[in-house]
Amino acid sequence: MKTASALDEVTAINGVITDRHPGDLHALGLAGCIDRLAAPLRREGTAVHWETPHHGIEISSRSASLLYQAAQEALSNAFKYAHAHDITIRLAAIYHGIRLTVTDNGIGFDSQATPAGAHHGFGLRLMTIAVNEVGGEVSVVSSPGNGTCVTVTLPLD
Repeated sequence: MKTASALDEVTAINGVITDRHPGDLHALGLAGCIDRLAAPLRREGTAVHWETPHHGIEISSRSASLLYQAAQEALSNAFKYAHAHDITIRLAAIYHGIRLTVTDNGIGFDSQATPAGAHHGFGLRLMTIAVNEVGGEVSVVSSPGNGTCVTVTLPLD
């Protein structure tokens, strides 16, 4: 019986990055779990850079799970739509909170325009609702030809 490697467990199905066996947040840490999500992008030749000046700040499992899901959405969008060659993921402590930023150099879109189509932007809307429910904030900054930056800020519990 052949066992799949951890990176093979992360795939993209119809452009959505899925982790068949999400990593243990306690064993791998939040950054390690998010880094696994970048595997399909790396396989396509996208360079993924990390900035993690958070110095081991402890966050709740609820916040870690929400940041993981937000990263999954941002990376899925970068994979499916952006055609980016370069992505930077930043996970940092801020005053009374933690911030995840995913920036790509892809094709971008008009983030000020009303989404077209019934399903366009649905994942970002759901992410925003979930983050707002815990007192956090989501920012999506993008313009055609200039990539996209998704920032999720959560208060510390």
